[in-house]
Amino acid sequence: MASEETRAVDTRTAMSPTERDTPAPVGASETTTLEKGPARAWATRLVVAGIVLSAVNLRPAITSLGALLEEVRDGLGMSGSVAGLLTSVPPLCFAVFGVMAPRLARRFGPAAVVCAGMAAIFTGLLIRPYAGGTAGFLAASALALMGIAVSNVLMPVIVKRWFPDRVGSMTGLYSMVLALGTSLPAAVTVPMTHALGGNWKLGLAVWAVLAAAAVVPWIPLVREGRERSVPAARSAQAPAKAQAPTQTQAQAQTPASASARAAEEQPPLRITRSRTAWALAVFFGLQATAAYITMGWMPQIFRDAGVSAGTAGLLLAVTMVMGVPLAFVIPRIATRLPHQGPIVLVLGVCGLAGYAGLYLAPAAGAWAWALLLGIANCAFPLALTMVGMRARSGPGVAQLSAFAQSTGYLISIPGPLLVGVLYQHSGGWGLPIALMAALMVPQMVVGVLAGRDRTVEEEAATR
Repeated sequence: MASEETRAVDTRTAMSPTERDTPAPVGASETTTLEKGPARAWATRLVVAGIVLSAVNLRPAITSLGALLEEVRDGLGMSGSVAGLLTSVPPLCFAVFGVMAPRLARRFGPAAVVCAGMAAIFTGLLIRPYAGGTAGFLAASALALMGIAVSNVLMPVIVKRWFPDRVGSMTGLYSMVLALGTSLPAAVTVPMTHALGGNWKLGLAVWAVLAAAAVVPWIPLVREGRERSVPAARSAQAPAKAQAPTQTQAQAQTPASASARAAEEQPPLRITRSRTAWALAVFFGLQATAAYITMGWMPQIFRDAGVSAGTAGLLLAVTMVMGVPLAFVIPRIATRLPHQGPIVLVLGVCGLAGYAGLYLAPAAGAWAWALLLGIANCAFPLALTMVGMRARSGPGVAQLSAFAQSTGYLISIPGPLLVGVLYQHSGGWGLPIALMAALMVPQMVVGVLAGRDRTVEEEAATR
């Protein structure tokens, strides 16, 4: 695995040519010609605020709908089959739209794309309850999910670029807030809707306010990037003689800067040549499968075992909330280990124990199984951390993130549907739970492979 100094240098390759002529953001290492001082400290604070507010908006569009799905179906006259397909729309949108994120980031910059993504989430959440009919509801949901998709992919890029020496802690912060944004709407959407007079449209639309707040921190960063690109563009148009480096400047060029320039000139990675990229994509897909099955079906498993509806909802909330503290701790531990395989195995064993408990005694040990499955679901922040660790450069992280998430979400689409089919045809939860446990085994295998100490750049170059 490349050293932190090398990673800090390579994050410069994620920038546009005009951005590379200007000082790098605060939080990068000195090898990125960082301009330090109070004048730049505000940018770091804005980026941190942007990361936090963006992360909290990456799941309410999904979990708030789940809490009011029955009311939405009745209000729109939505058929059961269409409502069932809604569980597969998020991963489908993440796969389709997420693959566009690296190209958009190269064209407009990561901050601008994330800003636009938050605006799309705001617009989609605001209009979907009032779009009229099932088709309009689905179209507005797809708009919000498009914003989530590109932001999903670019969050590791933002972290790698601005905080190359704090990938673990910043990924942990981002993952922790994302987990909070997943559990909070599930817990408060229904009570909030009742407080608003029982109007399900208001209960869904109110989450647009949170998305609007997430747009604000990115606007100054986007504007600053455009303003700073003007003198750089003028400098690029100067005569070649004036642009030629002096002997002193040539002597001042370090091996690190030469390495950064060499990385800039490299063509895009042939990411599909990397075994690690494929392992990470499958790992991402299998953990997403488990997460969507848990969010969609775990309350029903408990209710069918005799647990009350209210308690079943609380059990799901416990499973989701487990990701809040662990999502902060696991990435920090992962970045300190040369191989993340042991963490993968621990999470997998917790998942297998949770599924065994659901099969043998779902009601008697319900709280224990909810805790164990909550721990297992923390494979998501681990996968995000490995995306940042398995690539040396900013463009490499962008390509790996897009490939792993898009491919992974495609893999996850059939899972919740298949569980529903097995449940309907078998009349019980034995076969669905057996399927969940069986999928955990390959997840552990590919997770160990993805956790090996190597980078996708090395593998793509040697194959």
